[in-house]
Amino acid sequence: MVKQAERRAETIGAILAAARKLFAAKGFEATSIDGIAAKAGVAKGAVYHHFASKEEIFTRVLDGIQQELATAPVPSAMQKMRDPIDQIVGGVLLYLLAATEPSTKRILLIDGPAVIGWARWREIDDRYFGATARLAMAAVLGPAASAGEIDTAAHLLLGAVMEAALVCSTASDPRKAAKNLCDGLRKMLEGLRRP
Repeated sequence: MVKQAERRAETIGAILAAARKLFAAKGFEATSIDGIAAKAGVAKGAVYHHFASKEEIFTRVLDGIQQELATAPVPSAMQKMRDPIDQIVGGVLLYLLAATEPSTKRILLIDGPAVIGWARWREIDDRYFGATARLAMAAVLGPAASAGEIDTAAHLLLGAVMEAALVCSTASDPRKAAKNLCDGLRKMLEGLRRP
């Protein structure tokens, strides 16, 4: 039983790793199930045994990328920050730089919304970043803020970050764009700060 579960996990892992490389290099449309199977070193039937469609594989790959971004180690300099706005801006900058890496950008920001739809794309984003955004906005807004105010501010923050990521994904200099957008984000957040 254990060996079968291990083989299953290895096969799924190989399929997802192969798909991620192909989706990043060629895009969703130009990637085929045959190509994924060949790159993973498995039969096409094995791919369909574990996944109902190419869209399902893509969604799992995108979800994995979001999980990696959300669980990436926080640099020690950021761990020492005490101001919630510094923490938010630092975290957003890290996210923008990671999300616009060529191996990530195409899957997450270019093909992602088109392939799985905006609603599903936002649902995945909220699953990984929603709670953190709410905690961060609670710290900025202060203890007198209502749950509704915190939730509204968190949604606006997440929307601003996604828009910034999309802008960075098409910028000629994504690093410079990310820094400029984070400067603007800092100014917006300062306007929300409560004593």
